[in-house]
Parts: sequence; structure tokens; C-alpha cells
Amino acid sequence: MLHVVKRDGREVEFNSIKISNAIERAAEEIGFSIKVSEVLELTQDIIKNLEEKSLERVTVEEIQNMVQDTLLHRGYNKIGNAYSNYRRERTKVRDIKSDLMKAIAQIGVETDRDNANVGNNFSSKLLRIASESNKWHNLAKMPKRLAKAHENGDVYYHDLDSYNLTVNCLHIPTKEVLTKGFNTGYGNIRSPKRIESAAELSCILLQSTQNDMFGGQSHPDFDNDMGEFVELTRQEIKKELIEFGIDENKIEDICEKKVLKSVEQAMQGIVYNLNTMHSRAGSQVPFSSINLGIPNNKDAALVCEVFLKEYKKGLGRGEQPIFPNIIFRVKAGVNREPGDPYYYLYKLACDVAAKRMNPTFMNIDATFNKKYYDMGVVPATMGCRTYVCSNINGEPGTKGRGNIAPTTINLPRIGIIAKGNIDKFFSALDIRLELAKDSLIERYNVLKHLRTKDLPFVVGQGLMKGSENLSPEDSIEPVLKQGTWGIGFIGLAETLIALTGKHHGEDEKSRELGVKIIKYIRDYTDKLTKETKLNWSCYATPAEGLSGKFIPKDRKVFGVIPRVTDKDYYTNSYHIPVGYNISIKDKIDIEAPYHELCNGGHISYIELDNYPDGDTIKDIIDYAYKNTNISYMGINFHIRYCKKCGTYLYNGEQQCTACGSHDIQGVSRVTGYLSLDERFGKGKYEERADRVSQENGSYVYNI
Repeated sequence: MLHVVKRDGREVEFNSIKISNAIERAAEEIGFSIKVSEVLELTQDIIKNLEEKSLERVTVEEIQNMVQDTLLHRGYNKIGNAYSNYRRERTKVRDIKSDLMKAIAQIGVETDRDNANVGNNFSSKLLRIASESNKWHNLAKMPKRLAKAHENGDVYYHDLDSYNLTVNCLHIPTKEVLTKGFNTGYGNIRSPKRIESAAELSCILLQSTQNDMFGGQSHPDFDNDMGEFVELTRQEIKKELIEFGIDENKIEDICEKKVLKSVEQAMQGIVYNLNTMHSRAGSQVPFSSINLGIPNNKDAALVCEVFLKEYKKGLGRGEQPIFPNIIFRVKAGVNREPGDPYYYLYKLACDVAAKRMNPTFMNIDATFNKKYYDMGVVPATMGCRTYVCSNINGEPGTKGRGNIAPTTINLPRIGIIAKGNIDKFFSALDIRLELAKDSLIERYNVLKHLRTKDLPFVVGQGLMKGSENLSPEDSIEPVLKQGTWGIGFIGLAETLIALTGKHHGEDEKSRELGVKIIKYIRDYTDKLTKETKLNWSCYATPAEGLSGKFIPKDRKVFGVIPRVTDKDYYTNSYHIPVGYNISIKDKIDIEAPYHELCNGGHISYIELDNYPDGDTIKDIIDYAYKNTNISYMGINFHIRYCKKCGTYLYNGEQQCTACGSHDIQGVSRVTGYLSLDERFGKGKYEERADRVSQENGSYVYNI
């Protein structure tokens, strides 16, 4: 009887099947075809080696050394190297454990009370733990096969540092929370009586929500929710005017002027606050999104109009506001056509977008959006593209819901391994889909141990659907059943090149295959929804930091493959490669089908060379929304302005044309949100450098 001594000192009976499985997994990782008979022969060699040593005990490391030496000695160098690489990665994890792991586990349960001002929420814990150490902690705690899949780049678990602490993002039920009031931990906030107070508190909602979560937050129906407080403001002003003895014949006119002034101050305050107030222990301003454009009445329309105008003005010197991300919802019969009652708001939104790159636009007439609109639910989205409407565990809708957590599949690696064999590709995709599912189920089982008091604002104050009537010690599992679980993907373009030699912008067959691949993922998530009674979705991953993470690992294993691994990033989700020369019309037509398939979130961008005008923006959006089923779109261009005086630069000047300063700020869009150029990660920096305009001359001829 041979016993294996594990690293923690335990002894277990020797099992040769584990050796065979390890060899097979190493071969599978690099796409190497190895016969079962070869695996058994290699395993027998190792067993024979052990028998010759006449040992009663052998350590795990000794067995692994024998496996590695046997693979290399027998000429299976590629498998041996893959096996060796994985051993090194696992050693890194083990080296970081010890006492640190115990400390992190304890902090994850309960923050210590050394400082009375440190709470028990997400930010407090993350501040104590530190992001990187908690990532290693979570990898060490999860099943090894799941950890390995993340470490070697088969899949990616987003926000691994928050894996055991909190959930992703939320569409805040803004009106409902403001109407009943809320408590941030130090006392109750009454329902506001004026629009200025409502606006300030709407920013506090975003800030406080972000301190409990790791993703972004949105006001999903901003103009209608804020519009509720315009009439209250009107009544307060009338009351004051009467008290001051103002002539009754003049009260109405004076009142409306004062209401407009109040709304202007309130909306300006939101723009300023969301670019200055910090969350998460001061590390960032809130990742905020605001949905508007479908007003229910004149007061909501006023809020929409004034907010767009205040955003257009910019910050103190006219600088570009980075937040909030604005989504203007377009709907025939409401604002899309010249005869529609709020057409002027659509025109204004296009004019603002021409100067500020915001708003982005959402097509409520897309079939999958209109279905909900006709049910009385107005869809919304975020800059991070989270989209949630359907609900297997309750009424469909957006408010109080978000994406709980995503896992992203490395599609290009599967394309490389398949070597042009489409059947082999889908077989390998099946394995990755199961892996993604298992990883999210594992994450579900970790998160359900969190209690209401661990997310004291978003769950404790009832912002999240499913949190109704939960006590501080209750599990947040009811909330997890209301959000979505996203299986995302990256690099469809590189995947198609690996499989067919051309991406979906170059070839009709590749175009059909691209849709087939993403539909396959969507069909899988739909099946999971029925089987597990959780809300699964197909997610067009934003991939801000991820864009450059998979490709170095793939290049190390597979080498430099032209147009696949020969750059520093994979193309975002289903997008046409940013450096490919394509017309606006063709890009819209090709990317449109993916919006319906990616029910966890989607967006398409049109890249322009220079600042457009409002008519250009409107022409692009009109073509897309009248001729395709595309939903969420953004028009990108490079904004540059002087940091000293705020003057915008239009012709690539390196010196301000007004004050002569060389202190020039650039702003671009990255995965939905605007960002200062210098804050781009390496992958996104290289991607932005490759971007080319889709104008091809005059945009008119392409549409």
C-alpha cells in the first residue's frame, strides 16, 4: 500500500487515475490531441517508477516531479511544459497563503471594531483586506479546477477581489427610495420637498450604493423620478410668494421662473457632484449612469431638457464632465419623429452628444425592448452596459435589479485550439460554458452566506429587489435570485479569424458563423434559466481591464498568430476590429443582431474622426433605429481641451489657441464610460491607438 503525503500533512491512498487526469488536462489546455492508450502508457511508466523505489510514502511534489520528467523524457514536451506552467501558478497561490489567508477569512466575516468609524460594508472590508491579497485568497479557497481555469486564461472571474464580499451593480429605484426616505447609517433622511434637495439626495444614493457594491449604478428613469419633485417645488414657491404678499395675477409667471431656476440649480448640482464626490474610501467618484428621454409629463420633460443643457455647459471652466454616463431613450411616437411631443428633446440630446460624447442612445423600438415597453416597463441600461428586464422569479423590470456577477469566456483560445474545425470549436465551447456556469454557481454559494448587514445600504434599506422584509442577520439569497448571472465573451473577431481566416466584417460566412456562436451561448443561458430558476444571461463583456489579460497568456502558449495574438488586446465582445476600415452603415448592420442575443448587456460604437454636429449624430441614430434592431449605441470621437481655460481644441493642436497653455487634456470612451486618456490600461491604450473612423469620407453616402 502506497500512501501520498499531501502538503497539509494528511495521508491518502495512492490513486493512479489522478495522474491520468492531470496528463489529459494538460494536453487539453494547449489543444494537443493525445490518445487514451498513450495516457495509460505514460501513467504505467510513472507507476513502474514508483514500484522500483519500494516506497511506503511519497509526497505530492515527488509524484508531480515524476509526471513532469516522464512527459519530457518520452517526448511530450508541449504537455510537459503546460503541466510545469500550471504547477508554478499553483505554487504562487500557496506561497501567499499562511497567516494572511486566516486574517483575510476573518475580515471577510466581520470587520474588527478597533475603529468605531469603520463599518461592516464592502468598502470597509476591502480597505482592510487590500484588493490583490483578497484575489489570491478567493483563488485559494475555490475548487482547484475553477482556480486553474482563471489562472491559465480559459475564463475570467470579474472583480475577483470582491468575490466573497458583495455583488456587481444596481438600477436604483430612485423615486421610491426618495419618497419613503432612507438611512445611510447615522440617521433618517426625510423625503425631499424641493427639486434641489431631491437632486442632492439622488447623488447620495449613487455614492452610498457604490460603497456597498463593486460595479456601477444607475438612475433608470431619472427625468420621471426627479419630475415628481418639481410640483412639490412649485407648491413651496407659491406658498412663499403668497406669504410675501405678491400680486395674485403675477404669482403664476413669477412661480414658473423660480421653478425653472430651481431645476437649473438642481441639475447643475448633479453634474458637479457626480464629478467631485468620492466613494469607496475616496478611491473614485461613483460609476454613475442616468436614463432619460421618455417623460410622462411636462415636469419630467423640463428635468430632461434642463439636465441636458447643464451637462452641455460642462464643469467650472467648461471642462468635459466624465460622469454621469447619460442614456437617452428614443421611441417613435414619443420623441423620434418631428411630430412627436418630445422630438425637441431628441434633437437637443443629439446636439449635446456632438459636443460631449454623451448622451449615448437606446432604441426602445427594438423588438426586445418594445415587448417590455408595451407591458408598462421602460428598459434601461448603464455605461457598463448592464441590461436586465426578464425575471423568472417575479415581475419583469429594471428597478431594484442588476447583474450579480459575470464570468467571461476566452473565445479566441477556443478558436485557436479548434484549428478550423467548427465541430471541435463548439465541443470545446461546451466545456467552457459548463465551466462558466460552475464558477457562477460556486460564486452564488459563497455570496448567499452574506447577510443583510454586510450590504447595509442596498439590502438593509430595501434598494434591491428581494430585500423586502429581510432582517440584519438574514441571508441575501432572495436578492441573488432577482439579479442576473452573466456568461460573457471577448474577442469574437479574433475567434472568427482563427477559425476561417476572416472576421465578420470581412466575410459573409464568418458573419453568419459569428451570430451562430453567440446564439449558441444565448441558447445555453436560456436553458440554464429554466433548469436552475436563476436569471442567466449572455453578456457582451465590456472588458476594460480584461482586454489585455488573455492575450499574453495565449501568445505564450500558441505564439504570435497574425491578426489573432499579434497585438496587445482582444477586440471587445462582438465588435468589428477597431482598426478595420468599414462604413457606418455596414458596422451598424453587422453588429445589430448581437444586441438581441446579448440580453445581459450590449453596446455598439461608431468612431468619428472629428467633432460631429448634432445633425450627423441624429442621422446615424435614425438610420440604426429605423432600419435595424440595434438597441444601445454611442458615437465616439476624441475630445481635447485646455486644462487652464477650458477651450476646446478641434484640429489636433498641442497648444491652447486661447491662452497658449500646453496643458491639454484628452478624453475618450472606454467600455461605455468616458475616461481621461492617461487612465487607460495598457490593453485599452493600445486599442484606442488602433481606432479608425467609420466615416470613409462623407457619412451621408454610407447611410
